[in-house]
Amino acid sequence: MAAIQSLWNFFTTDKRVSSHTDSKVWAIGDIQGCYVAFRRLLVKIDFDESRDKLWIAGDLVNRGEGSLETLEYLYSIRDRVQIVLGNHDVALLAIYWGIKKSNPTLDPILESENVDKLIEWLRVQPFVHYDKDLELLMVHAGIPPEFDIDIALKYSKKLQDKLSGEDAPRWLRKKMSIAVDADNTKKKKNRYAINAFTRMRFCDKEGELNFSQKGAPNTRTYGSGLFPWFEIPKRKKLGAKVIFGHWSTLGYMDSDVAISLDTGCVWQGKMTAKRIDIKGGEIVQVDCPEGIKA
Repeated sequence: MAAIQSLWNFFTTDKRVSSHTDSKVWAIGDIQGCYVAFRRLLVKIDFDESRDKLWIAGDLVNRGEGSLETLEYLYSIRDRVQIVLGNHDVALLAIYWGIKKSNPTLDPILESENVDKLIEWLRVQPFVHYDKDLELLMVHAGIPPEFDIDIALKYSKKLQDKLSGEDAPRWLRKKMSIAVDADNTKKKKNRYAINAFTRMRFCDKEGELNFSQKGAPNTRTYGSGLFPWFEIPKRKKLGAKVIFGHWSTLGYMDSDVAISLDTGCVWQGKMTAKRIDIKGGEIVQVDCPEGIKA
């Protein structure tokens, strides 16, 4: 912890963006335990814990060296934070319940005296968040092409209820006993929804999920009939722009329908924040030299 704090103190000399008199809402992509970079980014955007708000697009933990510190800090400002669950966050729940094995970056959470409190907070978070006033919807990976907002929110609530319920360990064990690409038929909607919300990148033209490709869209993927989920021709209109993370090889993107915010901090890329409460909001980034070499 001392080393992490020392690094954060060193790097917070980054120049801050211009301050604003009004409260601000910032969306940030995958943190993945990169606590030092995350705190540097908050300094750079001049984040005010008493006034501003953060949207975090999932994957708070894993791989980075500061997963415990990340969770503890977000919990401490939980009234100012809106998160959605990502695949690494769900994996942490599975580890806590003995469904999966832990790893060195998550062990400090499990060994913390605050682990129960942090897990209880994490397990009640949604998979999809919608703000009607801002006309923005946030999810970790994507929204299935045949889901409209009402359907997406309905399945987010179903999954949230399952993870926050008394039977959550047994339910999650059952869901994780099947390979992620082995059962994604639309007939099993809970399984389909959790995979789409937390792991989706590509779909075929009919909207079937494809997990074999993890790179950026290119002529080869298009030629093989695979499209980014937000480009599916038959995709239902949402009436809201989707903020998502998960896809570090895609990087930052801001189109008419979606904003991609995972810029690969954990792989020594950047961590990105976008102001979302005003049109054409600022984009602020910090480098992540303390990340893992890809």
